[in-house]
Amino acid sequence: MAAPESIYNLLPRLQERPAKPPRYISTFRPSVKHETEKSKAQWKTMGPAKVAVPSPKNFLKKHSKEPKLPARKKEQDSKKLPALSVPRRTDHPVMGIQSKKNFINTNAVAAITGLPKKPQPIYVDRRQGDKYLLETSGLVPKYIKKKDYGITPKYVTRRTEEMKRAQKEHETHVLEYLKEKAMKQLSDEERENLLQGLKKNWEEVHHEFQCLSVEIDTIPKKLRKEKLESQMKQLEHDIDVIEKHKVIYIANEAAFLQPVSSEL
Repeated sequence: MAAPESIYNLLPRLQERPAKPPRYISTFRPSVKHETEKSKAQWKTMGPAKVAVPSPKNFLKKHSKEPKLPARKKEQDSKKLPALSVPRRTDHPVMGIQSKKNFINTNAVAAITGLPKKPQPIYVDRRQGDKYLLETSGLVPKYIKKKDYGITPKYVTRRTEEMKRAQKEHETHVLEYLKEKAMKQLSDEERENLLQGLKKNWEEVHHEFQCLSVEIDTIPKKLRKEKLESQMKQLEHDIDVIEKHKVIYIANEAAFLQPVSSEL
């Protein structure tokens, strides 16, 4: 819908634009401009002010930019050539030298008095086979003829001594610890008696286990079976521990056993 007509809308009105505020200009602009022009060279942005025109005679030539070796220096007198083993062409041999040595007799005497050359030991793989040197074949027992064959190496002896010393120190430490804790070591007879007693107890428990009924249908039977199995398992563990360790200590005359192995 159009706006209602009015006499004030007959003449067009000029649009009034708001005036812009003046642009901000820093008060330090002149000083900054002066410092920039003072510290900036002419060739840093647009190139040098004056450029020399190249001469047409200084054109680029072929191989002109390749690296060149320095000029070879002449050999000094102190550096002379090594003496040649081959005679020069201008050298003349010494003539007229004669020897009174009888080479025929000398060779005959050397052949008669000289020791015969020992043949190298060889072997053949078959009757009409090829020959091979025996020394490099591996059939000669060289290893067992060595000077140090069968002798214990020094590092093994040293390591054995260190292990013995460490074992002795460990045993000493264990004995001191046991003395502090007032522990008693079981003798071989006591250990054997204890082992036999455990085995006897295991046989009794095992006999009771064998006497159980085949069908276990009640709770008391089930509990008794589990109890016997746990007792047998504990006895087997104790027997295994005592058989494995030869040294056993007892603390304060109690039933607690503390096995200490001497093979640490």
